[in-house]
Amino acid sequence: MPVLAIVALAAGTYALRLAGPLFQGRLRLPERLRDLLTDAATVLLVTLAATAALTQGDGPAGWARPAGVLVAAVLVLRRAPFPVVVIAAAATCALLRLCGLS
Repeated sequence: MPVLAIVALAAGTYALRLAGPLFQGRLRLPERLRDLLTDAATVLLVTLAATAALTQGDGPAGWARPAGVLVAAVLVLRRAPFPVVVIAAAATCALLRLCGLS
């Protein structure tokens, strides 16, 4: 990623974080817009997680990484402790790679 793009993203992120405290009492957003912004943030995070889990470079990531992410998602939905989620996902990925599935 070019340095200029990194600097622009950093400046934009800092500006957005600074805008919250500055406009807290002065700016009123409609309830519908607040709901849409919350949904948009959720969609963005899920999309980033799916891209990181399912792709590697220019192609698919194989079977091991998505399987590890699936195990982690199931454990998170069952409200397992975070260390258990991480260890189970890593173990799943490692075992599948040990069996020859990359």
